[in-house]
Amino acid sequence: MQTIKCVVVGDGAVGKTCLLISYTTNKFPSEYVPTVFDNYAVTVMIGGEPYTLGLFDTAGQEDYDRLRPLSYPQTDVFLVCFSVVSPSSFENVKEKWVPEITHHCPKTPFLLVGTQIDLRDDPSTVEKLAKNKQKPITPETAEKLARDLKAVKYVECSALTQVGSSLHVLRILAFSSPGWTCFVSSFANGICKFCLTVCSLCLSLLLLWSVARTEERIR
Repeated sequence: MQTIKCVVVGDGAVGKTCLLISYTTNKFPSEYVPTVFDNYAVTVMIGGEPYTLGLFDTAGQEDYDRLRPLSYPQTDVFLVCFSVVSPSSFENVKEKWVPEITHHCPKTPFLLVGTQIDLRDDPSTVEKLAKNKQKPITPETAEKLARDLKAVKYVECSALTQVGSSLHVLRILAFSSPGWTCFVSSFANGICKFCLTVCSLCLSLLLLWSVARTEERIR
């Protein structure tokens, strides 16, 4: 069974694991445990054949800087995450995470994901940030960074409230990619008209789209 690999990166405690657990189990974890490495899998059927969408979780802490890149080879798409109420995690998207993934996988597309949006208007969170002369990251600011860094798209979500759920993240990735037109028009035959083969980007996006469509039908 072929596996399409999606790796999630970003600072520690920004909600990467919650995003994946919320997607795969529809439950929100009650306590924070730093991730060393973990992975989740979703099986989808395309053309009567089973495919596995592998979701790979990584640790954002500096202690794992040497281990984390070991999970990068053969990645088809990255999700670069930051918390909208953590300016430092947003800054690290540009300073650390995008440089890291582009160094190891220069041709792999990535999606910029803002997490914990349920806290953006939380009074205690806003007050805490204000004490340090900081504010939550606005969608406009994040969208600009996504354009500057050439991300496929910027999306935001809350694993706690399911607003902009991980299902939405996957759906946006599929519909926003240039590969969308490619596989919608020609993937019925399993061939990409642009590259005349089963290109990994188009197949990855097709699988993500298929997952989204399947879950929509279930709901």
